[in-house]
Amino acid sequence: MPDPSLSQTRTPEEEPRSESPASGPGISRRRLLGTAGATGLVLGAAGGAVGYAAAPSGATPLTSVGATKVPFHVKHQPGITDPLQSCGHLLAFDLAPGAGRKEAAALLRRWSDTARRLMAGEFDAQGDSDVARDAGPSSLTLTFGFGHSFFARTGLEKQRPSSLDPLPAFSSDRLDRARSEGDLWVQIGADDALVAFHALRAVQKDAGAAARVRWQMNGFNRSPGATARPMTTRNLMGQVDGTRNPKPDEPDFDERIFVPEQGEPAWMANGSYVVVRRIRMLLDDWEKLSHTEQEGVIGRRKKDGAPLSGGDETTEMDLEKTDARGNLVVPINAHARITRPDQNGGAAMLRRPFSYHDGIDADGTPDAGLLFICWQADPLRGFVPVQRKLDRGDALTPFVRHEASGLFAVPGGAAAGEYVGQALLEG
Repeated sequence: MPDPSLSQTRTPEEEPRSESPASGPGISRRRLLGTAGATGLVLGAAGGAVGYAAAPSGATPLTSVGATKVPFHVKHQPGITDPLQSCGHLLAFDLAPGAGRKEAAALLRRWSDTARRLMAGEFDAQGDSDVARDAGPSSLTLTFGFGHSFFARTGLEKQRPSSLDPLPAFSSDRLDRARSEGDLWVQIGADDALVAFHALRAVQKDAGAAARVRWQMNGFNRSPGATARPMTTRNLMGQVDGTRNPKPDEPDFDERIFVPEQGEPAWMANGSYVVVRRIRMLLDDWEKLSHTEQEGVIGRRKKDGAPLSGGDETTEMDLEKTDARGNLVVPINAHARITRPDQNGGAAMLRRPFSYHDGIDADGTPDAGLLFICWQADPLRGFVPVQRKLDRGDALTPFVRHEASGLFAVPGGAAAGEYVGQALLEG
């Protein structure tokens, strides 16, 4: 059955981005030579697939899209509450045979140093591939986590949190085990495709002989500046997707999303648990439905995301409203009804997904859908109860297929001079 990833909740992508000017008084090699006009801004936001016009004499600073930096040394790891980027990569690694706690610690130190450097727009003059030479950091984030199997591989079973127990089986699962779970997990996001790929290659090279890639997935979202004003994104079904995500300014946000500073185990303080699901959308079947039928499946208007009970996108859904015939306006099995926190004992997750398209099958069927990524303080109180309810009868079920899954413990952010996971690996 479908994941809560497809629920109509607000994603961090739609919060306005901060615009950081290029740093330093001079023109660094991380600045872009190009036009500063409106066309240049749009092309920059689109990921650099089209070249910039010839530069006038001198050089102009990077556009705001390229210049935006996300700090690495923060309380919570980057890539959780930051706005969604337009390009993403997800990877899972397994430690190599014979590699243990010592090798894992060295690897996390390398990864953390690489993340800090690339997120700041720096590069390694000796070993850099030059893939992203002309771009700024472009809101790059790297996020690291540990899977259930990591703890046995490193002799740290006593430090494995109970919240990392394997997810239960769901009736909707059609999982490819080779593309599920893993010892280590890495999330990369950026607003430029070359910047994201550059980070991907750096992470892979840093793994060296210590770990090997288990699986890797690529995703995308709407580019910054692609709409006339900030708007909630749409998924590949064409639905507005992200209206009711919990927001950081809500009083209970941290309680629902992050492990408290005095929580257990101690090394997870300020961390979170992420559920990753590859959800294939059966688009050929979905597109056979009429516009009205699609809205009934979701429970919201397709054009603007407003609930079928009336209002605009942010209007509270009236679950009891009926039409002239006495039928519920929002169907009893509508996806938006089933996934509401107040219909699930308050269960809440911060959804931060990417869409994906991995080609077209021999029969013409698109391999496309959602890389569902959700964050919560405890998946047994966040993801699991909602997914169980979806299993019992969601109108969206016939139009999606769950093909991969993973659960990872993501520790808090690294302090200056430290690396991610240091409290676990050196505690």
